[in-house]
Amino acid sequence: MHSADAANERGAPRVLVRRVRDGAVLPRYMTEAAAGLDLSAALGEAVELSPGERRAIPTGIALAIPVGFEGQVRPRSGLARRCGVTVANAPGTIDADYRGEVEVLLVNLGAEPARIGPRDRIAQLVIAPVARAEIDVVDALPSSGRGDGGFGSTGAS
Repeated sequence: MHSADAANERGAPRVLVRRVRDGAVLPRYMTEAAAGLDLSAALGEAVELSPGERRAIPTGIALAIPVGFEGQVRPRSGLARRCGVTVANAPGTIDADYRGEVEVLLVNLGAEPARIGPRDRIAQLVIAPVARAEIDVVDALPSSGRGDGGFGSTGAS
């Protein structure tokens, strides 16, 4: 019996994957040292993203990520370089208790329409540990070298 909270012999988290669309491509690491699993489009036919257009692209899979971890949906650098398509809310977060289909919110930042075909690799999924913070309400915060300096306050970019 599988458990989403179980780990393999190396201590890596075990992520359970269920196909929710026929023919969905399972996420996979493309090289031995890859940090992210590639996610693929589960489309019946190609779609075209106009410049500036955003669209949720289905992957055809649902996940059970262990508590204490999240799935970070990140852009694929090749897709961004080739045609300006990236993940609009990068990184998107898949919470450990979400069981619905994973969709990737793509945006075309390029100057030309971009084609996304069935089974195209559209994003990467990084499984990462998360810490849940305890919130303490105080009247004053401890001082720091930066203080309340905002955007660009730590030096030239």
